[in-house]
Amino acid sequence: MRKAPLVCFGGLVVSLVIGAQSAPQRGPSTPAERERAVAIAHKLEQAPLDKSLRPDREWAILWLIQVPDVHVKLCTNVLGDFTKSKYKYSPEITTQLTLSSAAFVIEHPDKAGDAVAQYLAGVEGALNAYRAIIKEKPQAKSDALDELLQKQAQGTLVEFVQEQSKRCG
Repeated sequence: MRKAPLVCFGGLVVSLVIGAQSAPQRGPSTPAERERAVAIAHKLEQAPLDKSLRPDREWAILWLIQVPDVHVKLCTNVLGDFTKSKYKYSPEITTQLTLSSAAFVIEHPDKAGDAVAQYLAGVEGALNAYRAIIKEKPQAKSDALDELLQKQAQGTLVEFVQEQSKRCG
């Protein structure tokens, strides 16, 4: 299945959106909520498989869907061939892509309109999560993510993300 990560992530988002639609409309995010979302994103970069963080992950995604003032551009193309793979931890990686992008937007409001900077922050957060997964489960390798790590080490990740982002519309 070529779009497994996107399908898994899409399923999570759809289920959270359905839940969010039954909730009353809410106002802008609070400073405490933004701080919590950033902290969750960074915790998940370090421990994406930590089961105790699942409620936080779900809260952060639902919050991101509900708040009218924090906007994240989604584009899995910036993960390269990863979207074509059947990686066991695809939901964690694609969710991290989103949450790390959100953390960037919150931490750098002056760059919120810079799509490439957002995408790059998301990819770097996803790669941090991937490193944490490999540290915990060395057999959980992904050729596509290893390729992105190589681009990062060679200093070509920014150019790659820029090029891939052109396919995001």
